[in-house]
Amino acid sequence: MKYAVLLLLLIGFNRVSAQPSDRVRDSLRDLSRKDHRLMMDRLGITELRPGPSGNPEAPNAANRDESKASPCTFLPDPLVFDNGGGVKTSQQWQLRRKELIDLFDSEIYGKTPETVPAVSWQVLEETDTTVGTYDVHVTQLRGEVDNTIYPDIDVTIDMELTVPSDTMLVPLILQFTWNLPAGWRRPPADGPTWEEQLLKQGWGFAKIYPTSYQADNGAGLTQGIIGLVNKGQPRKMDDWGTLKAWAWGAGRAMDYFETISAVDADRVVIEGLSRYGKAAIVTMAYDQRFAIGFIGSSGAGGTKIFRRIYGEQVENLASAGEYHWFAPNFIKYAGPLTPNDLPVDAHELIALCAPRPVFISSGSPDVEGHWIDARGMFLATAHASPVYELLGKTGLGTMKYPPEGAALMSGDLAFRQHEGGHTVGPNWPYFIEFAMRYFEP
Repeated sequence: MKYAVLLLLLIGFNRVSAQPSDRVRDSLRDLSRKDHRLMMDRLGITELRPGPSGNPEAPNAANRDESKASPCTFLPDPLVFDNGGGVKTSQQWQLRRKELIDLFDSEIYGKTPETVPAVSWQVLEETDTTVGTYDVHVTQLRGEVDNTIYPDIDVTIDMELTVPSDTMLVPLILQFTWNLPAGWRRPPADGPTWEEQLLKQGWGFAKIYPTSYQADNGAGLTQGIIGLVNKGQPRKMDDWGTLKAWAWGAGRAMDYFETISAVDADRVVIEGLSRYGKAAIVTMAYDQRFAIGFIGSSGAGGTKIFRRIYGEQVENLASAGEYHWFAPNFIKYAGPLTPNDLPVDAHELIALCAPRPVFISSGSPDVEGHWIDARGMFLATAHASPVYELLGKTGLGTMKYPPEGAALMSGDLAFRQHEGGHTVGPNWPYFIEFAMRYFEP
C-alpha cells in the first residue's frame, strides 16, 4: 500500500508539473535501491564497481584525459555475423540487423513485450493561436492505454501537437521533453526559438512527455507501461527498461500521426536531449518509420562508445540511480563483467538506423563539460559509417575529430559540436539545413 501511494504521488507531480518533496524523493530512491538489489540478487551479483563522479574536483572524478580513454582498441564489427562471416550485401545486412537487435534486447535495452496493450488517442483541447508571428493549431492529446489485463494500473501518454494553420501533410519533429515546474518560463532566446525556426519552414512539432507513461526511476518499474504489462511484478532479466518504454510511447505517437491529415507520417523526426537523447536514438534504431534522428548530447547509454574510459561510465549507468533505463542484464557489466565484454556497442546502435539520416549533436566541453564524451559520440558515428556505405548511403566521411563548430553534414550521418552547453539550441539551424535535403518536396 505504501508503495502504491508513493507512485500515485509521483504520477500526480508529473501531471501538474510540480516537484516532489524531499520525503517523496527519498522514498522513491529507497524503493529504487531495493529493486536494484533484487535484480543483483537474481543475477547472482554481490558487488558492483562504483562509477566515477561527474564533479571534476572530486577525488574519483571521471577521466577527461584523452591519452587514458582508450586502453581497449577493439570494437565489435557491425558487418561481421556472430559466426564470423562477413556482411557483403543489403540482404545480408537485414539478417545481421536482426542479430544486433537480439543482442541489444538481451544485454542492454531489454525486450519490448510481444503483446503490449493498445492505445486510444483522445483530443483533450484544440486551440488556434500564434507562436511568434506564425499562426498555428495546437492540439492537446492523451493516449489512454487499455489496462484490461491489470486494472490496478492506469497508464496514459501526454502529448501536444502544433502545426501551421490551414496546412496539410507537414513534416514534423517529435520531441521527448520534460514536464517543467508550474510557472517556469524558458529564458528568452537571442533569436527565433527552435519552434519558430521549424514553423518558418512550414513544419510542425509535437512534444511527448515520457514520464506520463513511465517514471524516470527504479521505483516506477512496477507501474507505468512496464508495470502494466508485468501486472505489477518486478522485471525479468531481459525485460525492457525505461528507454525502451519511452521509445514505445513515441511509436504510439507515430501511430496517431499516421491517422491524421495534418502530418506527413513519412517525414517525422525523433529528437531528444540527454537521457531523452538516449531514448531518441533507441526509438530511431528500433522503429523504422521515423525518417530522421536528431540526437542531442546522449552520451553513455546513447551514442557514446561504452568501452571508452572517459566521462560517464557503464558503472554509473548500472547503478541504482540509472539502471532502470536498461534491462536488468545490463547490470552485470559493472561487475563481474566489464564494458569490454559487451557483445555490441553504440556505433552498432547508430548503424541500426541505416539507411535513414541521423544528426548527432553535442555541446562544448568547456561549457557542457566532459561527462557526455563528445569524442566518444563522434567515434560511434564514424564507426557506423560502413553500414551506411554498404546500403548505398554516405557516412560521416572522416575518422578525424573535428574542431568545435565544424559541421560534418555532407553525408547521411552528421555530427556537430556547438559552442554552447547541455542543449541542442545552437545546432537547430544546422539540423534544419540537414533535414531540408530529405524533406524538400
